[in-house]
Amino acid sequence: MRKLWPAKNSQWWLPVLSGVFIGTSYIPFPPWASLFCFVPLWLFWRQQNSLKNVVLGGLLTSFIYTLIGFNWVTYTLHEFAMVNWFVSAIGMALFALFGHVFVPVAGALWFWSRGFYVSDRSSFALMAVLTALAELYVPMLFKWNFGYSWYGAGAPVYQWAEFVGFSGLSMLTILANLPVLLAWRQRAHIGGKLSLTAILLVFLGLNGGGMWLKNRLPEPDASLVTMMVQADISNLEKQAMEHGRGLRGEILKKYLQVTEAGLAENPAVDFVMWSETAFPALLGPEFNHSDYARELRAFLQAHRVALITGAYGKHESSGLITNSLFAIDKQGNVTEPHYSKTNLLALGEFIPGEETFPWLRTLLPMVGHFGRGPGPTLLLNFNGYAMGPQICYESLFPEFSKGLADLGAQFIVNVTNDSWYGSWQEPYQHLYMTLARGVEFRRPVLRVTNTGVSTVSLANGEVLALSPTDARWTGVYRVPYRAQPRTTFYQRHFGLMPGLLWSALAVLLAIGVRKKRGKTL
Repeated sequence: MRKLWPAKNSQWWLPVLSGVFIGTSYIPFPPWASLFCFVPLWLFWRQQNSLKNVVLGGLLTSFIYTLIGFNWVTYTLHEFAMVNWFVSAIGMALFALFGHVFVPVAGALWFWSRGFYVSDRSSFALMAVLTALAELYVPMLFKWNFGYSWYGAGAPVYQWAEFVGFSGLSMLTILANLPVLLAWRQRAHIGGKLSLTAILLVFLGLNGGGMWLKNRLPEPDASLVTMMVQADISNLEKQAMEHGRGLRGEILKKYLQVTEAGLAENPAVDFVMWSETAFPALLGPEFNHSDYARELRAFLQAHRVALITGAYGKHESSGLITNSLFAIDKQGNVTEPHYSKTNLLALGEFIPGEETFPWLRTLLPMVGHFGRGPGPTLLLNFNGYAMGPQICYESLFPEFSKGLADLGAQFIVNVTNDSWYGSWQEPYQHLYMTLARGVEFRRPVLRVTNTGVSTVSLANGEVLALSPTDARWTGVYRVPYRAQPRTTFYQRHFGLMPGLLWSALAVLLAIGVRKKRGKTL
């Protein structure tokens, strides 16, 4: 490499390499480089003497891995914003530049504090801790982390999320890059070789422990049978309906037809699940007697089946439309209270800062304006089920699912519409990020989508059959669960891992200050 490139330039291949490692280790790719993906970047940072180069190296890494691992943003811009592919590509490039700034932020924090350190080992340790903290706290539009990849690949190590959560697994994955880096630097010596062997053995041991954790879970004492329905409603149909251009009757007809076909083959189900905003009209106290609601009620009564469906509601105090989730019994009666989405999608369902700066609504009239729900403060109930409701990417927030678990949810029901994101990356990323909550709190997760991927995960993390994408489909699942699920260690000690990480940072800084003072004296 040094023969082809000047020495002063060759170092820039290191952040490029980290970007490739990270991007090709996230869902749907296997996490093949997760345990050493930051090593090249950290080596690059250690070589730098200017803040600018450290930040640019971090930006280069995040830019490349975002292009590889999140290129579905291009499709989303084309579908949702209805711009041509060239403009979508520009938007993708901007997102890749600014969408995941936790990497350059970590580099900047390390550079500002590096004066405390007198050894490479301590400096690299500070990089690892600051990278893990930045990944946890720096905002992202799509809050992913390095822990989910282990679940997506089926590596049993993900079972430890019952104790540390997937955010904790992410922290540990980032921190694991530190011993790999130190061992790599000593690879020519026997100590380095032994260290690499020890790292491999520990990783294998954690996977073995994960298998034991799965097998030692208490047996379920109840079960249900649900049928999930994908009607595969196109984005054009959804947009036309939402802008008042008709198609409500046609969309409802599609859902009823697909559901009826599924029930003809599997009539003995406890309830049917439809996706986010599947019912194409308002539901709620004053809307339960509309023509569409009466048609739905007649269908449920005729087939003697209950339904969980996404639909639009109305916020009581503000009068705004809500993105809601309703449980409807076999007689077609809506069970109250229903749930309305709380964590709204920025620039899709609300404009950030609009309450303070109302003129933003005039500037961006095309952005949705939805009312917010009450958070994880209620469960959906009928036939004795205590169901924890989630809508779309609320599943990305473990504190939301913790709130449902604290209320005693027996299982989580999640309704989603991923049709805006393409069919090869985001649906699978979002899938495992949603199902991850079931492992953390040891409850089944029932997830239905408009276009895929729909499925069920059990309390032990097992993922049942996946639906096809971009196809009309019904799937029947028998779901075992605990009528009174136990709390998990992670549920009881939710802030443990961040607290340990902050403590590690404090210790590192204290050691650095002490050694610096000793060197000065």
